[in-house]
Amino acid sequence: MSVRELRLVVTADDYDEALRFYRDVLGLSQLAVWSSEDGQVTLLDAGRATLEIVDRNHAAFIDQVEVGSRVAGPIRVAFEVDDSTAATARLAEGGAEVIAPPTRTPWNSLNSRLSAPAGLQLTLFEELGD
Repeated sequence: MSVRELRLVVTADDYDEALRFYRDVLGLSQLAVWSSEDGQVTLLDAGRATLEIVDRNHAAFIDQVEVGSRVAGPIRVAFEVDDSTAATARLAEGGAEVIAPPTRTPWNSLNSRLSAPAGLQLTLFEELGD
């Protein structure tokens, strides 16, 4: 078996708001749209996907570093961006709530945490190099 794509499927109570935020504010490009009498689907391109599996202890450590306390549920979506400070400001202006501003991590990235439409908690991270 060979996995060819990781697709995160998000059910949004406010489809239009979620689409506006992730497509227009975050800047994910639209790949496809499907609609029928049964509903709507928009597929957005988020670049390369990875699946990061952490145990509860490390999840608590990440939350402590990025936010200062345990706040994430079992799923948190992380996006690598070029400038986490600017991206955090843009998403906040676009409707996300900043939980924690960009913070330098022990793994040398600049990470922020936001609460975003469709009930997702986001980490924006900027790799700072060696």
